[in-house]
Amino acid sequence: MTALFLRDLKLSVRAGGGAMIGVLFFMTVVAVIPFGVGPDLNLLARIGPAILWIGALLASLLGLDRLFQAEREDGSLDLIMMQETPLLLTVLVKCAAHWTATGLPLVVASPFLGLFMNMDERAIGATMLTLLAGTPAITLIGAVGAAVAVALPRGGLLVSILVLPLAIPVLIFGVSAVYAAIEDPAPFLPPFMILMAITLFFAVIGPVAAASALRHSAD
Repeated sequence: MTALFLRDLKLSVRAGGGAMIGVLFFMTVVAVIPFGVGPDLNLLARIGPAILWIGALLASLLGLDRLFQAEREDGSLDLIMMQETPLLLTVLVKCAAHWTATGLPLVVASPFLGLFMNMDERAIGATMLTLLAGTPAITLIGAVGAAVAVALPRGGLLVSILVLPLAIPVLIFGVSAVYAAIEDPAPFLPPFMILMAITLFFAVIGPVAAASALRHSAD
């Protein structure tokens, strides 16, 4: 499992949609917002957490279609499914490697982009914490879409269509938790705990569904 994690980590960084591409796309999405809404610093600070979350969600979609595609193309996917290690555990390790290469850099980059959006320290810290808790759920949801589309040509668009509706609750509770941390009367823990629950839910359901879709595609 460690060898598989390191192998997938290297492939995720080298392939299109790796860490640098995701961060650059994240920066591009955030950078164009001030040109659209104007130089109102108070407005930028108010919408900053939502913009960072939307940018991270869209950047997380990059490369999801390649999660199992490389193994499908070189024939190693059949070997992975025939090995003694449970397929759902293999899927979970591949998701962990993909998130480390693509999701974690987004979390690291979010404080710098938060400064660009004129967000204060509390908003930046809350955004970074919620991204750390919520972006793994996007990867786990994406694994299901990638497994469904692995045998289809031009499956990247299909993965995005499948993932986006399922990722909306992650976006809602991630942004809600940040605004709850900023606004003192609003409690931070309820939306944050729901966000954590969503991630844990998909940590269980995602690998099982993805493994089932991979077996179905191999039949």
